[in-house]
Amino acid sequence: MAHSPEFEALCQAARANIRETDVAGVQSRQQIGAPFVLIDVREDNEWQKGHISGAIHLGRGIIERDIIDAIPDKDTEIVLYCGGGFRSALSAENLQKMGYRNVLSMDGGWRAWTAAGLPTTIG
Repeated sequence: MAHSPEFEALCQAARANIRETDVAGVQSRQQIGAPFVLIDVREDNEWQKGHISGAIHLGRGIIERDIIDAIPDKDTEIVLYCGGGFRSALSAENLQKMGYRNVLSMDGGWRAWTAAGLPTTIG
């Protein structure tokens, strides 16, 4: 999907302020049983078509509103993903502004995960 230059600039600015991981990093965390929360920030209809096994859904439109109830411990490791890594970068920056200290955005997002043939769930 082509994004506007303005949106890409906004995301690039956010990426300068956050930490990122990649699909292999998330898969490794899962395989060793590392304690982290995987959050899908995509829209409801995207989540329903499929998501990464073990993820919870807090869409980009509500994550800032609902994160405190979902994850009250601001030291919890959180990995966010979206379709390609743009919305998750924006969300990661906002969660950091809210005091979350261990937030990562998964570069490549859902598309990279499914391209790698990794486990997904529908519904």
